[in-house]
Amino acid sequence: MLPSDQDQQARRLLSVYDTELREAAEMTGATTVTRDGPLWRGTFGDRGFVTYRDLGGLTGPALDHLIARTVTYYATQTPVTSFEWKTRGHDAPADLPDRLVAHGLHAEEPETVMLGEAALLAVDLPLPGGVHLRRIDHQPDPLPDLMRAAAAQERAFGTPFSAADLALRVQQHRDLLEFWVAEAHGEVICTGRLEVVPGTAVAGIWGGGTVPEWRGRGIYRALVAQRARSALARGVRYLHSDSTAASRPILHRSGLLPVTTTTPFIWTRQEPRR
Repeated sequence: MLPSDQDQQARRLLSVYDTELREAAEMTGATTVTRDGPLWRGTFGDRGFVTYRDLGGLTGPALDHLIARTVTYYATQTPVTSFEWKTRGHDAPADLPDRLVAHGLHAEEPETVMLGEAALLAVDLPLPGGVHLRRIDHQPDPLPDLMRAAAAQERAFGTPFSAADLALRVQQHRDLLEFWVAEAHGEVICTGRLEVVPGTAVAGIWGGGTVPEWRGRGIYRALVAQRARSALARGVRYLHSDSTAASRPILHRSGLLPVTTTTPFIWTRQEPRR
C-alpha cells in the first residue's frame, strides 16, 4: 500500500473512530450519565469519566468555565474519588492539556489509538509447543479461571488486578465481552479481552499482556488473531485498541493503523489535612 493510500485509509478510520467510539459508546455500564454542553460525564462506581465528540469550538475563558464546572460536578459527588478527562491528539484547541493541568488534573502516559479491519487480524498463527488458547468467561463459574488470569495480568503489567473486578465486568457485560487466555502446563501466560461496542460494527481488544518469560514467542499476536476470528463470527467489522509502545508494533504488523493518540488527564480527590 502506498503511503498516500495508507494516509487516506487512516483518515477514513479516524472518521469511524470519532463517529462510532466516542460519547454514548463510552458510557456503557455507567451508573449515571449527565451532559454539559459538548461533554458527556459518566460515573462508574467511584470513578468518573468525561468524553465528547468535539468541544464545539470552545476556547479561552468559556473552556475554562466548562472544565471548572466539571471539577465541581465530581467534587460534590462524595463517592467519586477520581475522574478521567480523555483527550485525543487530533482534538482542538491545542492548549486544552495546559488548561486541564491548570485546573488540577495531571496527564498519564499517552497511548496510540489503533483501528482496522478485523479480517486483517483473523489469521492462523503457530503457537509454541504446549501452549493453547481458551475462552474462560462463559463457564457456569468463571471465577477460578479469572483469578488465575488476574494473577497473570499482575505479572505481565506489574500492577495489581482484582479477580472480583474482572468477574463483575463479565457479569455486567456478559453478551458483549469475551475473556481469552493462553495457557501452558496449566498456567495462564497471556490474557486478553474482546469487548463489543453496542450499536456499532466495532469491538475493542483490551487487557492483552504476556508474562515476562513467555514474551517474544508470538503468543500475544496469536491471542489477538483468535479474538479477531471471534469478533468476525459476531458480525464485527472493525477492531480497535488504545495501545502502549509495547503492543502498538504488534497490532501494526497485524494490520491495524494508528489514527490518533489519547492521553488521560486525571483529577484525584484530595483528602483534607488534619
